[in-house]
Amino acid sequence: MTWLSVILSFFPTLVMLLGVVSFVWLCIEPSIFSAVALLAVFYVLPLLVYWLHHLFYPLKEGISYLEGKNYAPWWGTHQIQLIYIAFPALETILRLIPGLFSLWLRLWGAKVGQGVYWTSRLEIGDRSLLEIGDRVVFGHGIGIYSHAVKPKKDNLMLYAKRVKIGDGAFISAGCRLGPGVEIPAGAYVPVTTDLYPNQKWDEDTGTRR
Repeated sequence: MTWLSVILSFFPTLVMLLGVVSFVWLCIEPSIFSAVALLAVFYVLPLLVYWLHHLFYPLKEGISYLEGKNYAPWWGTHQIQLIYIAFPALETILRLIPGLFSLWLRLWGAKVGQGVYWTSRLEIGDRSLLEIGDRVVFGHGIGIYSHAVKPKKDNLMLYAKRVKIGDGAFISAGCRLGPGVEIPAGAYVPVTTDLYPNQKWDEDTGTRR
């Protein structure tokens, strides 16, 4: 791992420590400033660090490797977002307010249409690698992962690609979508369907291809 990879691996720890400090401050001295500080730690700081990182190390789709002398930008973006995977309640709160979670994803660089329905339980691995149309419905317990990692010889090969979902699609409970998955407009994906990297859902036959 490069020196930058090592430094960014401690970013979730930094967020947690600052969160604890902000929470203690809020308890000891309740005020608008301490409340804003707590919110900023969990919702503003990761965004600012993400875009600063993206400015110098933009995330690119395709194949890259996590080991070796070359820095993999995906690693940094993953560490910056890891706090939301470890503590899903931080984003669950946003999904309880109509439209707020879609706005949140747009701030991360995702393309999200209007009227998207998000259930409270959802896991997203890469917030910037999403392209979601209007009026899409997401069922309970869905996972969207725009990356896949597998061992290859003495290295770890990473494949990252945007997940695309067309207008009016209905993604049923328990589905898992891998990198490069495409779901056409108006499609219905049945319960617990797994779509693997680069698979496309065929609405006419109701199968993967």
